[in-house]
Amino acid sequence: MKNNIWGCSLAMAVAMPSKSVEWLQEELESGSGSQLLLLLDCRSHELFESSHIETAINLAIPSLMLRRLKKGNLPIRSIIPNNEDKERFVKRCKTDTVLLYDEATAEWQESGAASSVLGLLLQKLRDDGCKAYYLKGGFNKFQTEYPEHCETNLDCSCPSSSPPASVLGLGGLRISSDCSDGESDREPSSATESEGSPIPNNQPAFPVQILPYLYLGCAKDSTNLDVLGKYGIKYILNVTPNLPNMFEHDGEFKYKQIPISDHWSQNLSQFFPEAITFIDEARSKKCGILVHCLAGISRSVTVTVAYLMQKLNLSLNDAYDFVKRKKSNISPNFNFMGQLLDFERTLGLNSPCDNRSPAEQLYFTTPTNHHLFQLDTLEST
Repeated sequence: MKNNIWGCSLAMAVAMPSKSVEWLQEELESGSGSQLLLLLDCRSHELFESSHIETAINLAIPSLMLRRLKKGNLPIRSIIPNNEDKERFVKRCKTDTVLLYDEATAEWQESGAASSVLGLLLQKLRDDGCKAYYLKGGFNKFQTEYPEHCETNLDCSCPSSSPPASVLGLGGLRISSDCSDGESDREPSSATESEGSPIPNNQPAFPVQILPYLYLGCAKDSTNLDVLGKYGIKYILNVTPNLPNMFEHDGEFKYKQIPISDHWSQNLSQFFPEAITFIDEARSKKCGILVHCLAGISRSVTVTVAYLMQKLNLSLNDAYDFVKRKKSNISPNFNFMGQLLDFERTLGLNSPCDNRSPAEQLYFTTPTNHHLFQLDTLEST
């Protein structure tokens, strides 16, 4: 048997050592402790630019490099784009405590170690003799409890300025994650951004009108009073665990927050009923409603598609197609698509317009339930 550090070794079966968010907060507060700590952010470059823990270095790994790293043919330093960060990593990785974090990994056994960016990097660092750990609960937990140690830039949160680039070739349908933390249910080669498959940078700068009263947008849109006023938006549905409801105490807007991160372990479908009720309330009041998450391409899209399925009696295919034709860069993660499929079955919906033969239809298996999920071939946008 080939001796490969990325194989199913006993090391992967053993729980990797972790550090708590409380430990990290104490290290950052101590000053001297933070000088002996090397923080590595394993999320996508897009998310890192939006918000990250102070002093962290970003390791957003393109698919091709991830495959080479997995085979042991690539040193970690070569995937750090910034020369200053690269020098800091080389000088300190063998002497400092190295702490890696993704979006929300809480327990190592639950994280899919052998198929996650976090798992690959952590295992390689430890095999190289580094004192490497992962942050229990990830960025979400740390930002929720210690936001003062996080650097946030809402100007980077909208996909029109920094589009994600993970693409699966399913007839033009994009299903990835606006939180590509490496913990998705896809293969490692598609778990992070892919430099070879850019999304056209022609997305609208303002929220997209899905229905006369329903708008789909990103975090930046939710903080722009001019935009909210222009579209008559008085209701805001915030599908994130920690982004602020900017004008909540002004009395002019009504908010609902759904505390879900864009992670394969999250159950967004449990919030579909209250989200749909909230959207309907805005409609009954003849007000516009903005549904947003961080980048406006995964969580908020999932909720919007669920609303269209229930209220317009659309199949998942048709509802997804309806939204995609208005906003071409939507990318719900695989787990959320599986939840929408289950929701479709609950509603008893099917597509009356699908008259093609089986040979003309596309299928893939959802990672959550392994059922066949039929996809229409969508327009290339």
